[in-house]
Amino acid sequence: MTEPADDLVFIAAIAGAHGVRGECKVKSFAGTPADAFIYGAFLDTDGKTILTPKAARSVKDGFVVRFAEPLDRDTAQALKGTKLHVLRSALPELEEDEFYHSDLLGLKVQGLDGAPMGTLKAVHDFGSGDLLEITGTPDRNGSWMLPFTREFVPHVSIAEGVVTIDPPEDVGSKAEEEASGTVDD
Repeated sequence: MTEPADDLVFIAAIAGAHGVRGECKVKSFAGTPADAFIYGAFLDTDGKTILTPKAARSVKDGFVVRFAEPLDRDTAQALKGTKLHVLRSALPELEEDEFYHSDLLGLKVQGLDGAPMGTLKAVHDFGSGDLLEITGTPDRNGSWMLPFTREFVPHVSIAEGVVTIDPPEDVGSKAEEEASGTVDD
């Protein structure tokens, strides 16, 4: 039997209250941001309905959403940070080489030669395309970013739990320099 979280996709988050009538500012993580509000009720991580979008309008940095459930300003503000999920079955079928970000998180990252390169921590889009945040590599402190393009990420296997990357040369050379103690400060 699958866990409820296996059937859910994290699609949006409440950023806070908007106005005095119980509307919320919501950040969408859908490929087409407005689509987050067409897949039905929003669910919590246990699969229980928490909010049902009734109307949404685009504003700077997100959407203002009115929900079917009655909210006042204080209740709306208390929801800040709430993660909103939808049923995976409500979402459209993916094309080849398309992925839901939530399916990528936690996958092992390896080089073309199979060498471990870390774990995929997050997928970000700061306006110029998706970036993978990779962490846990033995040769780097903290995390590092890699463009999510076919050039740098030639293969993703959700079934195997692996993302294969072809990182820029400076990623490998930095590791070699640190190992040999020749890093210039």
